[in-house]
Amino acid sequence: MGVVKGLINALTRPELFFGLAVVALVLVIWKREWVASNTVGYALLGGLAVFFILGTFDFNFRQIVTKPDNVPIVGLIFLLAFFVWYSIREAVLNDRRIAAGHGPIEKAESDRVWVWPDLVYTELISLILCSVVLIVWSIFLKAPLEQPANPANTPNPSKAPWYFLGLQEMLVYFDPWLAGVVLPGLIIVGLICIPYVDKNPKGNGYFTFAERKAEITIFLFGFVVLWCSLIVLGTFLRGPNWNFFGPFEFWDIHKLAALTNVNLSEYVWVRALGTGLPSNWFIREIFGILLVLFYVFALPVILAKGMLKAYYAKLGAPRYYVAVGLFLMMLSLPVKMLARWLFNLKYIVAIGEYFFNI
Repeated sequence: MGVVKGLINALTRPELFFGLAVVALVLVIWKREWVASNTVGYALLGGLAVFFILGTFDFNFRQIVTKPDNVPIVGLIFLLAFFVWYSIREAVLNDRRIAAGHGPIEKAESDRVWVWPDLVYTELISLILCSVVLIVWSIFLKAPLEQPANPANTPNPSKAPWYFLGLQEMLVYFDPWLAGVVLPGLIIVGLICIPYVDKNPKGNGYFTFAERKAEITIFLFGFVVLWCSLIVLGTFLRGPNWNFFGPFEFWDIHKLAALTNVNLSEYVWVRALGTGLPSNWFIREIFGILLVLFYVFALPVILAKGMLKAYYAKLGAPRYYVAVGLFLMMLSLPVKMLARWLFNLKYIVAIGEYFFNI
């Protein structure tokens, strides 16, 4: 068992964890016909259950997973896995029906029910069951109330609520003005823009994948791979001093990670060219500035004339540049994360004179 625990600890290193999440998403989309089977769904949930049940026999794993703050996150992992699988299953079934000329099952009159009494009755039963579960939960699982705040004795690690752990993780890789203001603002702007950018009527009101391949893939990548993985990282794998720990690893407060985070300007001037950093901030950061300008302004144009030429013709210039701009901003998060994990790259542009870092 020690070998298995060591292997799991190694696989949950952030770069491998994120890479495996991307590979899993690719496999789910590529082999969705196979994933849609009930056998895979039962095996997925059963495998998760076996992992968590057997894992609780390990003291370190049990200390993390059974913490009152973290128990709901364990439940959310099961719900996330189930609903992703269920949506893929329903999409595959509908795609088969559409290919056969029958239309989606949601459009069939035989599958519809009345709001009263069918829906209201079901919601009433669900309300009662959820109330019972919450009451029993509150009896057996104590609320995670701690001592009054004491500035002389702060928690280590000091974590935000689970729904903010994604933002807290982003603060590791970006300056606060970017991770706390700009990027969350772009998430809201992106959600507002979706109905105006994506006016494809297909897929409204029913499950499908074949009719909305790009849109569903981008959503799954942004929500499941990025946002949910950041929550899992922050909840279970971030320990004292905000270091990474495996799920079966002891949270040693004295653990020191040998990291030397380096800015892009230092990579270029000091390591590549073998000179000192220029005193002028513009000359010092010129390579990073050009890289950011290329990523934000030139790359969408290049994509419009290359691999995204069909989407440019389909959406038109205004909607295309808004959609691709938002997508590239979303993609900047995993790019920056991987650059930090693999190359210890801190900032692409670091202008400390004006507190401007990217």
